[in-house]
Amino acid sequence: MTQPASLRALEHHDGFLERHIGPNEAEIAHMLRTVGYDSLDALTDAIVPGSIRSQNPLSLPEPISEVEALAKIRAVAAKNKVYRSFIGQGYYGTHTPNVILRNILENPAWYTAYTPYQAEISQGRMEALINFQTMVADLTGMEIANASLLDEATAAAEAMTLAKRSAKSKSNVFFVSDGVHPQTLEVLRTRAEPLGIELVVGDDAQAAATDAFGILLQYPTTFGGIRDYRTLAEAVHARGGLVAVATDLLALTLIAAPGEWGADIVVGNSQRFGVPFGFGGPHAAFMACRDAFKRSMPGRLIGVSVDAEGKPAYRLTLQTREQHIRREKATSNICTAQVLLAVMASMYAVYHGPEGLTRIARRVHRLAAILATALRKAGMAVDEGFFDTLHVTGVDANAIHDRALEAGINLRPLDGRSIALSLDETTTRDDVVAIARAFGVDIDDVDALDAETADALPQGLLRTSKFLAHPVFNTHHSEHELLRYMRMLADKDLALDRTMIPLGSCTMKLNATAEMIPVTWPEFANIHPLAPAEQAEGYRQLITELEQMLVECTGYDAVSLQPNSGAQGEYAGLLAIRAYHRARGEGHRDICLIPESAHGTNPASAQMCGMQVVVTKCDANGNVDVGDIRAKAEKYGDRLAAIMMTYPSTHGVFEEDVVEICEIVHRHGGQVYTDGANMNALVGVAKPGKWGSDVSHLNLHKTFCIPHGGGGPGVGPCAVKSHLAPFLPGALGCNGVRTEGVGNGEVGMVSAASFGSASILPISWMYITMMGAEGLRRATQVALLNANYIARRLAPHYPTLYSGRNDLVAHECILDLRPIKDATGISAEDVAKRLIDFGFHAPTLSFPVAGTLMVEPTESESLHELDRFIDAMIQIREEIRAVEDGRLDREDNPLKNAPHTATQVTASEWTRGYPRELAAFPLATLRQHKYWPPVARVDNVYGDKNVFCSCVPIEAFAGEPEAFSEPNVM
Repeated sequence: MTQPASLRALEHHDGFLERHIGPNEAEIAHMLRTVGYDSLDALTDAIVPGSIRSQNPLSLPEPISEVEALAKIRAVAAKNKVYRSFIGQGYYGTHTPNVILRNILENPAWYTAYTPYQAEISQGRMEALINFQTMVADLTGMEIANASLLDEATAAAEAMTLAKRSAKSKSNVFFVSDGVHPQTLEVLRTRAEPLGIELVVGDDAQAAATDAFGILLQYPTTFGGIRDYRTLAEAVHARGGLVAVATDLLALTLIAAPGEWGADIVVGNSQRFGVPFGFGGPHAAFMACRDAFKRSMPGRLIGVSVDAEGKPAYRLTLQTREQHIRREKATSNICTAQVLLAVMASMYAVYHGPEGLTRIARRVHRLAAILATALRKAGMAVDEGFFDTLHVTGVDANAIHDRALEAGINLRPLDGRSIALSLDETTTRDDVVAIARAFGVDIDDVDALDAETADALPQGLLRTSKFLAHPVFNTHHSEHELLRYMRMLADKDLALDRTMIPLGSCTMKLNATAEMIPVTWPEFANIHPLAPAEQAEGYRQLITELEQMLVECTGYDAVSLQPNSGAQGEYAGLLAIRAYHRARGEGHRDICLIPESAHGTNPASAQMCGMQVVVTKCDANGNVDVGDIRAKAEKYGDRLAAIMMTYPSTHGVFEEDVVEICEIVHRHGGQVYTDGANMNALVGVAKPGKWGSDVSHLNLHKTFCIPHGGGGPGVGPCAVKSHLAPFLPGALGCNGVRTEGVGNGEVGMVSAASFGSASILPISWMYITMMGAEGLRRATQVALLNANYIARRLAPHYPTLYSGRNDLVAHECILDLRPIKDATGISAEDVAKRLIDFGFHAPTLSFPVAGTLMVEPTESESLHELDRFIDAMIQIREEIRAVEDGRLDREDNPLKNAPHTATQVTASEWTRGYPRELAAFPLATLRQHKYWPPVARVDNVYGDKNVFCSCVPIEAFAGEPEAFSEPNVM
């Protein structure tokens, strides 16, 4: 008689672990045989140096099922109290159109996409971002806008540094209006101090009298006032300074655009265009500026070029201006943007159009004006000239606030005698009545008040210029039309829902549906970041538990979840190191050692902290040169502040000397920063906090399953040892006043919200909870196995550039195509483009070594998908051999002409020197499942010489690219 399976075995098999990890037991055994090991533990021991390997399992619970995890987080969410929030301060209630909620935010075709570095397979998301840029440029009245930034406060900080390097003024002062949001001022203070910029805060009269390289204005102000800044802008310009303005896109449908009255740089947040509060994020900030600044502008910029057939095609334009590419010469460390949220905001504008947006804005303003009339009739003082925010003075603010809370309403108490409130798209007549009642005022007839209430917008600042005139904003107003438009864009792209994305150092792994589900629950989505603490108890529990999980995974002692990107996490970690040295009387330490193989954001972050970057060498095997580090640590002695290194290295190996490196740096008084980008090779296997590292940032959008979203959102927590914990970022309390965060207040805020992109933290919480200690370790081991399986299978065709102990790689491998290029003229870029014909996104191209492809398969990819990629790469190598031996022409071949569009291969004439079938179906399996790129190879040079970064005129798609070309600006 067969022995029945135990209940525990049956329950374990029903868990999440087997669904997250791609290969099953039989496939793992097959791959282990291929690489020459009999178990995952044996392979792990062969790869990971014994000096850093963890001896004990992670102290985390056992894996649980999706059903159990969702029930558990549902109980956490229930502890949040969803009040009607009219706090404002840059965050407003909004209705996410359901068609956008379901088909963008909840759609893996959009949220699993990668940054659009490979233009040909990113046309859909880039069109959505072009729409975003056009929307922002139109509403702000500026000439050019970027494809989003992290949040309004950091965007304002970027505006400050852009003004510093662009203004004619030699002043070192940046003036900030006292009308800016408190969180913006906090971030500005954090950013300015290490750069030696002097901040002066005051009113308009003081601004006019201050010699500054730039000023920042809020329009409307944080208290709702709409001021006429034209005279002030003229005065600033006369002194050679620049005018930066933080603004509200919805208000700009009714009031004059900043570009019309003298602004040079305009920033803000697109949150109220359909993106929920989310306890502070993620939301897509924006920056728009004058065309003259486009080469110094931070963030990504989508532009229009042409493809190989002369047709319009989108691409990331002026890529060499991207800050992380410029390394230690960077003026910003911006890398990740907020693409998914920018896409949502742009679709909100597409859906509503200019008339719809104006109608929403007018309704919000009417409700605010009606409420102001009611309060004034009751004898209260309400500031004149506003859009949606009322500033009420001379009242018992505490009593009003308490009455509002009893009614389930959040207002913004400023002090004991004044209060502010902001109405929004979600505000109803009943809300206005309830708010008035909290002030002790009864409204009997809203319509009657409406009839006697004039608009409160200043007449001299009404908008008269048109905006969003492009057909894309005037076509898709029915749900059916928008649904089809979004589907059409998604169909142009390759994301994880279609194919493996084997990008080295970017960890494109499964973003499980169960992890994503809680994000849109009202209990998480509809909490204002400055809501009273007792309303966010669920968030507090989730944040505390996630911090503890990350502490356990890393071996550090404390974590801040405030940084809302990996680069922000780097910055926070370096600020902590800087503050630690200063607290010990060693503020002169300013040298940061960075290996030449490091991610570009590392040197960019270091220079933002006022540190001087010293680059250290790598040896012939790709390892950090320990001798060079020792020599430079001795050379700079008491000036050594830190070393920034990536582990496993950016070259994809576990270096043997990491403990020695830590000891060298510590011996000379420095601190060790370990870039956490490659943490997917460490979780459950080794802990940086235990081998001597002092601080790391973690990419939750890599190792811990938050999706990349087409280039954001990201989350980059900063994890530190106990001696650095007092210097983690500060925070703002529910009243908008600075409180102590994890740190003691020495370091200010690095992001606008105290907990960064809080609404997506449930994703990582769910991942760790469902995987448990056992699952996290196994995920790491299978990631190592998958990378070594690919390297071993492809070894006869493409040499792996670097390997570690036992000739093994870590979680990624670098395929060296430079000999192929020398022999045939076929480049790594040609291989990348040819992979599109096979339905694959390319590996990382020419980073960290030019002429190579870096492959990271992750643990989520099945053996079937790995073999599909390997088969494609082998077939491509056979095509290269055909070029080598003369069977294919060196110029007219499938690689040089890739990718091939459906239009090309179905044309009546075929003039290529190889068959159509080879172009379109190089493997037989592609006949059943084929991705057709929407454009042929994009011309990068044309795009940089003819910079055009807004919606393409419709006539251009009739085959007339000159219709959107501009004069050569190089």
